[in-house]
Amino acid sequence: METDERHVVVVHAGVRVADTRRALRVLETSHPPVFYIPADDTLLRLLVRSGSTTFCEWKGVATYWSLAVADAGVSPDAAWSYESPTPGFASITGHFAFYPSRVGGCWVDGEPVRAQPGDFYGGWITDEVVGPFKGGPGSGGW
Repeated sequence: METDERHVVVVHAGVRVADTRRALRVLETSHPPVFYIPADDTLLRLLVRSGSTTFCEWKGVATYWSLAVADAGVSPDAAWSYESPTPGFASITGHFAFYPSRVGGCWVDGEPVRAQPGDFYGGWITDEVVGPFKGGPGSGGW
């Protein structure tokens, strides 16, 4: 993973939820990148711990966060974080990743992000990222 100095923005219901030039860009096999945004560059008051968790064999236990923006309702499990990741991923502690499909929009240097296929993975697809990607039809056995 590397710090990505491009301008990364997450918006939901007209509110800029996250805005940074300090995202960590994480790449995994058969996935588009996921951008982990520092807590300092995220409107934490809009995130509500959901109680959902998942386990990643590489990063450990993920905590999920619902996004609550006034007059827009709640977007369940719109973001996730690793509060105590494995040692190899310690740098993502204190960062949040957002599902492009569960927020109003995500951008990298002004380019709109397309969501990774499927409901589980949260990869960010831009024109520079070429698939195929895990998550689409027929990719379950990769």
